[in-house]
Amino acid sequence: MKLAIDAMGGDHAPKSIVEGAMKVVEAFKDLEITLIGDEKKIKTYLTKQERISIIHTDEVIEATDEPVRAVRRKKNASMVLMANEVKEGRADGCISAGNTGALMTAGLFVVGRIDGIDRPALSPTLPTIDGKGFLMLDVGANVDAKPEHLLQYGIMGSVYVEKVRGITNPRVGLLNIGTEEKKGNELTRQSFELLKSSNLNFIGNVESRDLLEGVADVVVTDGFTGNIALKTIEGTALSVFSMLKTALTSNLTSKLAAAVLKPQLKGIKHQMDYSEYGGAGLFGLKAPVIKAHGSSNANAVYNAIRQTREMVANNVSETIRQTVEVLDNSDAK
Repeated sequence: MKLAIDAMGGDHAPKSIVEGAMKVVEAFKDLEITLIGDEKKIKTYLTKQERISIIHTDEVIEATDEPVRAVRRKKNASMVLMANEVKEGRADGCISAGNTGALMTAGLFVVGRIDGIDRPALSPTLPTIDGKGFLMLDVGANVDAKPEHLLQYGIMGSVYVEKVRGITNPRVGLLNIGTEEKKGNELTRQSFELLKSSNLNFIGNVESRDLLEGVADVVVTDGFTGNIALKTIEGTALSVFSMLKTALTSNLTSKLAAAVLKPQLKGIKHQMDYSEYGGAGLFGLKAPVIKAHGSSNANAVYNAIRQTREMVANNVSETIRQTVEVLDNSDAK
């Protein structure tokens, strides 16, 4: 299996990218990695070259670049060349921690969209109290959505959760302002009816306050709402840990208590760390495309690569294509 990685994307590139790549090829002997970026900078950190190759380029899409214009004009940018490796069949999937909008554009224009999927969705797996996590889509690939898009999100999410995370008949919930069937705006009410009449294991509306309780395995919503929910969860987690740190270092007594509780606190932090689940998948494309968090360290990069490997190994993109094709054919009859 071959995966292509944008070595210049992210806040800590190429160091964290290279270190994550070296770690993952050591763990998975069936994996070959192509790092794309400034060869001199990459080799500064590349101490193990077994099954890791480099494609050199000086061009990079910056975080401040306008996504569509950057992908069209910077043909030799590391992210564009990465996506092209997938398009040309030299890689089975790709990963970048760079500009999210540019990655979505490269995914659509270069890798290509699955027939029958109207809009790909950006889909991270988020932590839950029981440690199982849940998949939420969309969290920003498309600000607006139609009911049929949310149905497609449910289909894609269910395929991924079943194939990669091994959850049989995953529970699909619709993010809403209440659990009652008639709650919400026109989009959520119409989406409810579509999801209810589908073959998915639709459990109805779910509220944002219940997400971390593991109320559903797959949560679908439009990109605007999903992005707000995602950043609220991230911000709340960071704030809670910051408050705990302040409280546990305020005086000698609390410092002694913190020393005793340190292993448990580390365990909670590890459990609630989204990077342990990998990156956010761009579901609906012809091959796995994973967006790693911009601040990813080597461990987060490792998990994003591992996630991509699992998607390739379990034929997630092809299964989504086949599932959508069957639905389209049944609708046409």
